[in-house]
Order: sequence, then structure tokens, then C-alpha cells
Amino acid sequence: MNGRDLVRSVKAVSQVGAAQGLRAVRASWRHRRADSAGLPQQGPARARVPGSLAGVDPAPGGGRVRFARSELRILVTVNGAVFWGWDGADPEPSYALAGVCPEPDARVTLEPDKDGGWRVVAERATVTVSRHGTIELCTPGGVLLRRELPPRWWEPEGGGEARWAQRAEVAADARFFGLGGRPSGPRLREGTYRMWNTAPPGAFGAADDPLSITMPVQMVVADAGTHLVFHDTTWDGTVALREGREGDGSGHDSVGSCELRMRGGPLRCWALVGTPSRVVRGWTQLTGGAVVPPSWALGHQHAVRGSGDGAGTEREVRRVVAGYQERGLPLDAVHLDVDHHRARRGPGLPGDPPGSLRRLADALRADGVRLVSVVEPGVGPERGDAVYDGGRAIDAFVRDPAGRAVRGVVHGGESVYPDFTAERVRKWWGGLYEARLAQGSSGFMHDVSEPLSFAGLGDRSLPLSARHDLDGRGADHREVHNVYGLCMARAGYEGLRELQPQERPFLCSRSGWAGMQRYGGSWSGGVATGWPGLRASLSLVVGLGLCGVPYAGADVGGSEGEPSPELFLRWFQLGAYLPLFRTHSALRGGRREPWRFGDDVLGHARVALDERRRLLPYFMTLAHFARRTGTPYVRPLWWAAPEDRALRDCEDAFLLGDSLLVAPVWEPGVRSREVLLPRGRWYDTVTGEAFEGPGRVTVSAPLARIPVLARAGAVVPVRAGDGGIALDVWAPAPGRTGGGYVAVEAGDGPEEPEIERYRVHRSGDRVVVEADGEDGGRPPHPVRVRGL
Repeated sequence: MNGRDLVRSVKAVSQVGAAQGLRAVRASWRHRRADSAGLPQQGPARARVPGSLAGVDPAPGGGRVRFARSELRILVTVNGAVFWGWDGADPEPSYALAGVCPEPDARVTLEPDKDGGWRVVAERATVTVSRHGTIELCTPGGVLLRRELPPRWWEPEGGGEARWAQRAEVAADARFFGLGGRPSGPRLREGTYRMWNTAPPGAFGAADDPLSITMPVQMVVADAGTHLVFHDTTWDGTVALREGREGDGSGHDSVGSCELRMRGGPLRCWALVGTPSRVVRGWTQLTGGAVVPPSWALGHQHAVRGSGDGAGTEREVRRVVAGYQERGLPLDAVHLDVDHHRARRGPGLPGDPPGSLRRLADALRADGVRLVSVVEPGVGPERGDAVYDGGRAIDAFVRDPAGRAVRGVVHGGESVYPDFTAERVRKWWGGLYEARLAQGSSGFMHDVSEPLSFAGLGDRSLPLSARHDLDGRGADHREVHNVYGLCMARAGYEGLRELQPQERPFLCSRSGWAGMQRYGGSWSGGVATGWPGLRASLSLVVGLGLCGVPYAGADVGGSEGEPSPELFLRWFQLGAYLPLFRTHSALRGGRREPWRFGDDVLGHARVALDERRRLLPYFMTLAHFARRTGTPYVRPLWWAAPEDRALRDCEDAFLLGDSLLVAPVWEPGVRSREVLLPRGRWYDTVTGEAFEGPGRVTVSAPLARIPVLARAGAVVPVRAGDGGIALDVWAPAPGRTGGGYVAVEAGDGPEEPEIERYRVHRSGDRVVVEADGEDGGRPPHPVRVRGL
């Protein structure tokens, strides 16, 4: 235990009491002793590089390039994705891929290149391999996007997992995005980012890294084009980024760089080239489409922190719901936070009196409010406990190298942990959700699924030497840690699909990995209360969206401390335009209901809530397109114009779909702000004032609202007064056209919705809106033309 861990130990004891804190300290010591005995001892290591080219074996889609001390496999798939793997690494097995690897593109193969190298020329990218192992990724026209230098391995002389490093170069003007949920983004500055799912003790701020979702997924945007790279290894490591600089006058450019250093695992990589929309479509084809949340999950949700017992929590829930109803505020779901289930963990054993949770859920649903409960991975190791005994019967829990079940400390006390990398365990765990469903829960939030130790003591709740099944392959926790939350989400999602096949599951996970969108969304966890925390909320959502996780959000107001009325309101207004819109009673700092901040805040919050409800058909349309194409709901301003350097550097506004531009307020006292506009005409959605882009404009930002602009020609589906769908059509500029889509759902089942497409054009002083199709004709929904 080093000095930092000692400080964490003291914090654990001071925050949660001596007994619980000491349990956490003892668990940490046990884990370290297990690691010292169960992990290979670090000794001398021998460095290795690929060496010189020795031969080539072309094959459909690419082939293998043999070097003196390594072998490289190149594969181009039918969807245009490029794979390369060193030391014979293949695309599978992989927890990121959805199903099997796509078929190779039989039209391409390895062919000779200049200077003794080889290349693959595909429809969407050209890949060249030098005779020393440098890989260059180029556009179809041959413009260089990325140069991967020959890798280096450090292999223990006594055997074991080899560490490796891979350095890449990008254009001087390139900007980095992604790497999972990073609070300092969405544009990633120079620095080193760790690939290890964790969370700091207490609330996190913009400077804290890493957090609960780390992914080695980079989206790199430059003048020459956009590309996405994914280094498919689940091991711990770092990514060091350095932005390039362009020379002034006759000065030379300084290229940007990216260096990965991983402690093990295969050195394999996927790459996609094209426009941002094409890149994320290819990424979705590889890793799977995002789950569409039920319609109620796109509304407003509120998390209640109870008193730790069922009766106290029920009173708090009823108080909160009554408060919303008395004031006529829309509320779609209430979340029972972790305190409600502190006595017993696991989805099968809620800690409330028999029948009371069901009665509460039925009463809430009668008022249109759903109940969502928290599930943690830890299970209390008490004999006679149904969940614990059921897990022991199938050997479900993670064990140390000596064969003993590993014990850690989380909310509620000492716990053992299911091994979600085993299929039998996932199936058993998924069946446990039946108890919560029977008691009225409509959705689930997976908390501390990294998994973390209690009170932030250390960066894990399982020792690195702990053994996992890894779907029959076997591995220790060094390889499994980053995908533990992903596998837990899979267990929950597959269980819910089997238990309720006619309903779309609602599941959000605090931790995950590449491909987690197949099972649900994510929320930030405990963001620090303050104006920097407000910015971090948007950074997390944008970053996750670019990594393929479109449904995400952060708790409005933060998790610790008391926000000022203005901060809470500005955070609330931002949350109304994010996919997951959730307020939360703080750990320390009181409640977060809008009426607790005064009548002015309540009135302005009511406007934001009403606008969110009005935009629900638009959010549902975005959700279905995210599933089909991977395109996130929340997009950076450069999404449709990545060649615009000013947009690439803009982080204080975002696009909601194609139609709306949202410009939050980031500082106290601001009543107007500058907005950087992409090309085209934009309308203030409140005043109707028109602005021309590209360029900067100043817009009004009164306390009552944050600026929201609509693109000229947009068709935005909104909620009509009778609960149906209406169309807000923003007039196109003279000589221009527009259009939009509407996903018309019949319910919250798995059926595909009908997708309606509309075209908009001017005819003199009139704006004409037509349904796209063979018959054309008038839209079947009420139309309101705005901007004339």
C-alpha cells in the first residue's frame, strides 16, 4: 500500500465509519497479497520489433505479411472496415464485435507496392505496408491519414504476457476525439489517457481521468478526411496524444502523434475511413446497433436517495412524485437509488417489506410514472440468502488462484462477485431480474459495475490475479476488468429480453466497453457540482456518442454540494436536450427538485420540461436512426462539415440531430452569448430571427432559456396538443430545399416503426411540404411553417 492508497484508506474510514472503512482496508490488503502470490513476477524482458519483410501470402480481402520476427494480417471487410493484427492476431474472439467478423471483400488482395512494400487498394481506403512494418492508412485518392510505425514488444524472459507499444502519426491539423467518456473533452488535448475503467472517490471533475468507461476508440478529424481507429485489447494501458502544429510561412509542419502502451493482449486494430456519418455507420456494423429505449425513458426522470429502508424510501418517492403533480410538471420515471437496496445486493432481493414496492409501482404507473431500480454486481455472502446460495450452486463467483471466492467491500458491506464472462453465470443472473420485474420495476441502472471497491479505495474491487472464465478461454482480471461492466450489461439485457419479449428493455450502465450500446445506455455517475461539472456533462455525452454509445446523460446539478439556483437552472436547461434527462438527489448537498430553488427557477424549469415533452417525437426519431446508422443524438458542430477548422475546435455548443443547434450557458450572469454557426441559415426557435452561417453571431440567452437554433429547411416532429405528432417546418432559404424524417411508433415493443420522409421547397412566397414516396401528397400530420 503506497501513500496514495493510505490517504484513500483514511478517507474511507472518515466518510463511512470505522467499521465499514476498516473492512475496505482489509479487503485491499487481501487483494494485494493475492496478487503478489498469484501474478507472474516481473523480471528481465527482451525487446522485439517485427524486423525485415520475409514473405507475403495474399488472400481474398488482404492476406498475411511475414516479417523476420512477427507476422501481420491485413483484412478488408465487405463494409469497408480495415483490420490488421500483429503476431498472427485475428479479429475474433472479441467482446467488441457483434456476432462474427464481417466477410472479407473478395475484390481486393495484397499487391506489390513501391520500395519493396505491399498494399491493399479498397473502395474506401488504401493500406500500405512497408518492408519494415510501417502501416499507412490513406484515402481512396492516396492522401495519408495515419501512419502506424513498427510496433515494439517487451517479452518477459521467463515467459508470460508481453507489453507492447504502438506509435502513430497524423496530420498537423488533426484533432482527436473519443476514448470513451472523458470529462475534459470532447476534443482531447495533449496528454496521457489511461485505459482502465475506474472512478475517483467522491464526485469527479473535468481534470479527473480515467472514469467508468474507457475505450481505445479514436475518431481523428483532419482536412484530408476523418478516420476511426479501435485497438481491440481489453488490457490496462495508456494513450498519449500530441496535437500537431502547422509551420508558419516556410516553416515545417509538426505532425500529431498517438502512442499506445499496453500491458498485454493482442496488438490488433480496426480502422474506418470516410465522412463522420459513414465512419460511425461502419463502426455500428462491426459492434452492433444501439438499443432503442422505451418512449418513457426519453422523458424526464428523477432519482430518489432514500433512507436505507423500504418505508422511508417509499415516503420519499411519494413526496417527490406528489411535488411534480401538484405543480403540473411532467415526470416519466423515478429511480430508486442504491440506498433502497443497501441491505441486500443483486437483482433478486430488494430490501423492502413484501409487497410494498409492488403497491408503490402500481400507484406510480397509474399516474404515468415508471419505477427504475439500481443493481450492483456485489452479492452479500450470507448462507441462506437465495441469490448467494443460487450462485454457489453453479460456481458463479470470481475466485482467486487458490480457488477461494474473492471478497470485496461495496455499498452494504462485504460482497462476492459473479463472473459475467461465463455464459452460465450470465443466464443465471439474467433470470434474477424476474423478481424486480414482479415488484414493478420498469428499468434498471447498473452501478459500480467497473467493479470498484467501496468508498473509492483503490481502483478495483477484484485483485488482478482473480480468475475468470472468459467464455471458456480462461484469464485473470488484468484482461477482464475493462469488460466486466459490459458483460454484466449483457447478462441483464438478455435476461430482460427473455423475461419480457414484448417490451424494449431499459438498462443503463455506469461502466462498459466498446459495443455496450447493444445492451443499453450510460450515465456519468457522480459529477462534481459546479460550472466545470456542467461542461464535463456535455463532454461525456459527446465523447460516448462518437464511440458508438448514443444514449447517455449526466445527473443535473451534480452529485455533491449545493448548486446555486442559476447553476441548477442552466444545468437543467442543458439536460433537457441530452438523451438521458435525469435529476438526482445529491449524496451530500440536499435534494434537486426544481421548486427547491425558488419560484423563478421553477417557472423557467417548467419551460424546459414542456419543451422536452414537445420534442419527444424528435428524440424517438433520433433513437431509431442511432440504432440503424450509429449516428448519435448529440453531435459536435463539425459533424456535417469536418473540414471546417473553426467548427473542429468549438466545444461550447452541439447539434441535436440534423435540425437543432443547442448553445448552453457555461458561466454565471450570462444573458447573451456568441454562437459559431455552421454553413446555412439558422433560426432562433423562440424569436424566429434568422442568422446566416458560417460565422459567429450573438444571440440572446435570458435566464428563461438557453439559445436553440433550427436549421433552415428542417422538418422537426413534435408532440401535438392531442398527444399525436405534428411537424415544425422551418422555411428554407430562397433557392434552397430541405426535409426530414419521422419515426412513427405504435408502442414500446420490438417492432420496427414506420419511417416517414418529407421534402420541403419554396414556391414563390409559399413553403411546400410533401411526403416523399411514389404518391407524394400532403403530410398526414398537422404542419406549422416557421421562419417566414
